[in-house]
Amino acid sequence: MKVEHINPFIAATVSVFDKLLSCHLKRGEVYLKRSFQPEYQASGVIGLSGKATGAVALTLDRNVALRATEALLGERFDEINAEVADTIGELTNMIAGAAKAQLEQFEMSMSLPSVVLGKNHIIQFPSNAVPLCIPFESPWGDLCLQVSLVEQSQASVPCARELAGAGAG
Repeated sequence: MKVEHINPFIAATVSVFDKLLSCHLKRGEVYLKRSFQPEYQASGVIGLSGKATGAVALTLDRNVALRATEALLGERFDEINAEVADTIGELTNMIAGAAKAQLEQFEMSMSLPSVVLGKNHIIQFPSNAVPLCIPFESPWGDLCLQVSLVEQSQASVPCARELAGAGAG
């Protein structure tokens, strides 16, 4: 994964938290994520497809998920419920959408967000891509953005001429 591919996701995360939630994030050191289990108990996941494929996962500490929901909806929550899950999905969608707009060359489509909750949940990324984990600190607690994005090889995509000739014979 190239740095120019990851930077739009970092910028989108910082922007969404800052502008939408009035929450300042401090980025930590980026590292390769080797395990399927995220660090935190709430995750929003979106698949990406097109000239590059992969996935984006926003994993949040419980307190971050609750406070983000409070900031967005103006209502305090003491436990993770449907509103909190919806907020996690929407934040993930906004981050992936903003980053996708900066990566137009890949003509990507996004799946609908999935939200996975619980301490021992797993997130499986495409087998050909080890995700990068970008940790963030916030006044509410910690969160992590995991991104895997693999450009599709030109050799694996048949050109129109090859497809047109496939039926001839």
